[in-house]
Amino acid sequence: MKYTNLGKSGLICSQISIGSWLTYGTNVDDTTAFHCLDKAIDLGVNVIDTADVYNRGEAERVIGSYLKTKNRHEIILATKVFGPMSDHFMTQGLSARHIRNACEASLMRLHTDYIDLYQCHRYDIDTPLEETCYAMHRLIEEGKILYWGVSQWTAVQILNAIRICEKNGWRKPISNQPVYNMLNRSLEIDVMTVCEQEGLGLMVYSPLAQGLLTGKYTKENPIPQNSRAANEKTSKMFPIQQMTQKFYTQIDMLRKIAAQLNCTMAQLSLAWCLRKKPVSSCIIGATRPEQIEENVKAVEITLDLDVIQEIENILDNHPKDQYTGVPIGHGVIKRGY
Repeated sequence: MKYTNLGKSGLICSQISIGSWLTYGTNVDDTTAFHCLDKAIDLGVNVIDTADVYNRGEAERVIGSYLKTKNRHEIILATKVFGPMSDHFMTQGLSARHIRNACEASLMRLHTDYIDLYQCHRYDIDTPLEETCYAMHRLIEEGKILYWGVSQWTAVQILNAIRICEKNGWRKPISNQPVYNMLNRSLEIDVMTVCEQEGLGLMVYSPLAQGLLTGKYTKENPIPQNSRAANEKTSKMFPIQQMTQKFYTQIDMLRKIAAQLNCTMAQLSLAWCLRKKPVSSCIIGATRPEQIEENVKAVEITLDLDVIQEIENILDNHPKDQYTGVPIGHGVIKRGY
């Protein structure tokens, strides 16, 4: 395993993290979840990421049960707040009241007295940003959380939060958790640049596009047995619309590059994400320990410029500047208008 600081903070995280969205407490029994988490820890993963809204607390419950048998101080525990925790309208959002209540509830489910990284799962348009920033700052001051971050916020929202914290002397967010993979590169337009400039580390989720980039989905077998797409619980959120003829052609070409590098498609896809400097860690999901064993090997793969260019030619999906049509962030030095 390789480790890096999460942004400009002193928090050192593994480049591969283990997540729990659509897996633990939802689609994977507790025993299997424990085996997966054991494998991750054994291989050097030190970040476990979850959220209170994942099956309304069930993912946190599973992770909390697991943590009771482990050395808590060797694990970075990350969870999130925002989503509805019941059908009542007051059990969601980023108000000071809900953040406080949600944090207390997460601490109980996780069987811990502090959360390493507490993340605002989405931006709350119904709550003043100052209120949210102060609520997170207060939790740090009280020792209930050590750091705070955001997830899927825009560049402007992130910058506004940072400036508010700077103005008031409050603890600033240290991280952002956005979606990022070969098929979804919207992060590169402006958020990635802002995070790098402001010192926020990126813990990207869905780096394998929910399995599309593992190579298991082919034109001959579009819905493999025991896959996420075939599962009744998880298939509703599966990006099946991306499985076009162009997708299958690209996967075939990427598979050849992986073979040349003597790695798997999943390892190639993770290494592609990790090549970007602001990316501190890729969050993977796993239903079997073997998947973790395969994925962590991605940190040993270095993609040279020729390979990166070859991948660019295959994907042909790099975000482009809306005014000039010039690709953003790939071999381009930004000089303004």
